[in-house]
Amino acid sequence: MYGVLLPFFMVLLHQSKAIANEGREDQFVGTIGGLVDYSSRVGKEEKTAMQMAAKDFYSSTGSQLLLHLRDSYGDSAPAISTAIDLIDNQRVEAIIGTLRRQEAALVNQIAKTTNNKKVPIISLAAAAIPPTAARSPFVVSMANDLSLQMRCIAAIIGSFRWRKVIAIYQDSDPYTSDSGIVTLLSDSLRVVGAEIEHHSAFPPMSSLLDPTTIIQDELKKLRRKQCRVFIVLQSSLPLAALLFDKAQQLGMMGKGYVWITTDGITSLLDSVNSSVISSMQGVLGVKTYFPDNTTSFRGFKVRFRRKFQSEYPEEEENHNPSIFALRAYDATWSIAKAMEKLGGQNNSTSLLQGILSSDFKGLSGEIQFKQGELSQIPAFRIVNIVGKSYRELGFWSPKFSFSENLDGHESGEKGGSSNGTAQVLGTVYWPGSSQSVPVGWAMINFSNSEENPLRIGVPARGAFNQFVKVSYDSRNRTDITGFSVHVFEVAVKLLPYQLSYELVPFYGSYDEMVEEIYHKLTDAINSFMEKTFDAAVGDTVIMADRCRYGEFSQPYVEAGLVMVVPTKRSLERWMFMKPFTKGMWVLTVATSVFTGFVVWLIERKDNPEFQGPFTYQIGTLLWFSITMLFSGSRESPRNNLSRFVVAMWFFVVLILTATFTASLTSMMTLSRLEPSVLDIGLLKRTDAVVGCDGNSFIVFSKGSPLAFDISEAILKATESGEIEKLENNMLSSSNCSTSQTDNQENQSLGPGPFLFLFALSGGVSAFAMFITVAQQLKQDWQIMSYKQALNLLARNTMKVSKRPLPPRSPLPPRTSSGSLPEPLPPRSSQLLQVLLHQSKAIANEGRDDQFVGTIGGLVDYSSRVGKEEKTAMQMAAKDFYRSTGSQLLLHLRDSYGDSAPAISTG
Repeated sequence: MYGVLLPFFMVLLHQSKAIANEGREDQFVGTIGGLVDYSSRVGKEEKTAMQMAAKDFYSSTGSQLLLHLRDSYGDSAPAISTAIDLIDNQRVEAIIGTLRRQEAALVNQIAKTTNNKKVPIISLAAAAIPPTAARSPFVVSMANDLSLQMRCIAAIIGSFRWRKVIAIYQDSDPYTSDSGIVTLLSDSLRVVGAEIEHHSAFPPMSSLLDPTTIIQDELKKLRRKQCRVFIVLQSSLPLAALLFDKAQQLGMMGKGYVWITTDGITSLLDSVNSSVISSMQGVLGVKTYFPDNTTSFRGFKVRFRRKFQSEYPEEEENHNPSIFALRAYDATWSIAKAMEKLGGQNNSTSLLQGILSSDFKGLSGEIQFKQGELSQIPAFRIVNIVGKSYRELGFWSPKFSFSENLDGHESGEKGGSSNGTAQVLGTVYWPGSSQSVPVGWAMINFSNSEENPLRIGVPARGAFNQFVKVSYDSRNRTDITGFSVHVFEVAVKLLPYQLSYELVPFYGSYDEMVEEIYHKLTDAINSFMEKTFDAAVGDTVIMADRCRYGEFSQPYVEAGLVMVVPTKRSLERWMFMKPFTKGMWVLTVATSVFTGFVVWLIERKDNPEFQGPFTYQIGTLLWFSITMLFSGSRESPRNNLSRFVVAMWFFVVLILTATFTASLTSMMTLSRLEPSVLDIGLLKRTDAVVGCDGNSFIVFSKGSPLAFDISEAILKATESGEIEKLENNMLSSSNCSTSQTDNQENQSLGPGPFLFLFALSGGVSAFAMFITVAQQLKQDWQIMSYKQALNLLARNTMKVSKRPLPPRSPLPPRTSSGSLPEPLPPRSSQLLQVLLHQSKAIANEGRDDQFVGTIGGLVDYSSRVGKEEKTAMQMAAKDFYRSTGSQLLLHLRDSYGDSAPAISTG
């Protein structure tokens, strides 16, 4: 019974509703223009959604809405022209389309100029510039603020600790630049400590003759860069599909790579075929969240799929609506509701106010406007493309950051698990089917673009083996140990990713090792040459010159920022003695006295200035020895041998004097240094950069992302006490001293650096003394020989005197010429001359020389007369000594031919 009546009542109800609709008078509320890109998937969805919205509005209210749809051809110029045509010729009262803010403002400006008319325009395109920069009162945005989406991507980058990214986007307008989205991303990344290393812009696919070659060449360039994190900011679906296909062919969808897509691509994943999905395995995507479990959305989804498939059978099998279709549907309803309230009496201002006062729950969410923008803050789904589709990882919102679900978000409470990091998202399947988080960069071989282990240089000839020690076993295998190496190994273990490296000994200096890191990077970029080192580990100190070639990590001997300033010490009484050690002073004085003794030994016979009484000669010797240390002595050597000795000693004194002066000046200067910074408050007030002094660092190439990660790992190891344990086990604190007293004592110079000079001067003096003593011994031997001959002659004379004398014969008569007879024979004459000379020498030798006085001589050395007078006085003093045996000390000085110097010298 009920089975028969139920169909009857259903038919009756349907007919009554049809009769009621037939009887009502349809109301025309207004005309709307639609402007979308018919050739794109987004444009097709928006067109279908607007048509469905107009039909649903009529079915719901009985009010008729006239919809004029036009093709924008994906270009700003045709879009603007078509919009003006809709206003002028079709008399539309509002426009919905993919016009950007600045384009919509231009349309209204032209329309006002031509027809003195403005119409409200709802823009479905996301704005890459702030709304205030292109604000027009008749432009309403139905899209999300792009800055929020960029913040979501930056949050992902920051959570996975990537420092650099590469941005890829499609420059959709040949007349204007879309680089504003890059600026938004850069600002968001700066907040999380990351930056854009490079960005690539592709023109629209329709403007490229060979898009495959262009995309492939650009990807090859990007593959040569260290960065492995790529963000596709905005792109058409065909360009994105071709981009990922070529990236997969070039091996850029493998292990170690990261790809992130924005809402413009991720929201269309439901409409792409399996081949595109297979080339995007491991990609992270961000898509705008909308409620997809409501009854209204489910009904819309069924009708949309049926209509879209009938109108576009050439599209993919999946015909689910995206957020772009929902926004177009809600925008149409917003204008229709405003027109209905006005009862068909539409003017631009009233209609705009009606649109801005919209308040209803649409398919895309709450539709409310504030200052021409959607007031609802969007949330974003984070998806991971795996297998034949994608899996949802979680959500991100500006207020709650990452979370597993959105339960409680509407009430202002956190839903599910939320800790502000991407770790709450769970396991991510990265490109290459890897579950470990990629590093985000790679040290590559530029000749073949393959990833290689890091080459870490270590000093093979370091100053301290405790820090780095390079040894070889019996098989010639290299064994590298030391405190610095162990610290680096501990830091690598604390990194959030795996790092492969090899230690390579370097036999040059520390500066050369740091420069090798710089040359590696420079050569690789300029000529694609294989590099030498990626980093350097050792007791390397940061210096101004080295900062030009590399970046330094946190110091690992003393982790932390410290202020190092010199302390002020009181001046010591005997500081002038500090430049030389006691041994050095003793050696200098002894050598000077020895040199003076040798000069005195050589000059004492022939130079009157070195003659006189014994006490006088001792005083002269000591005075001469002392004055030779500082300036020339008044006693002038005359013997060439003594001059050679003095010249050699003067050379040594010159070196010692220069060294003493430099060392004493340095000590006096350092002792007077004042601290440049008195307290930490001064640093805060001046916003000064505080550095570390006296520590060891790890050096990386310029721009290396490892520098920050290793520094953070060193700090963690320091906080955990691991580095302190290594330092206690491998380094002895007693071997290190920062005392200023110790430093000054160590600055005193000993005999070591000057041993060669002292040996040379002492050797010359000893050689001269040997020659002088030899000559003296020779003279003494000759005198002894003469004395023996004289004694023999005396004995013979005595024998002759004992004989009777013959009678004295008269003198021989003179010859007729008056001359004497012939002299004695030559032998007898020579004997008498020898006897006379020796007797005189013996007489002189036996006498006691007497010093009679000192005479000063003042003549003009530059004149002929003065030269003769000087020579004559010297000869007179010498002849007086030979004649009387009395010594006369003569001091000769130059009068310079002038009365003033003569008086002063006298």
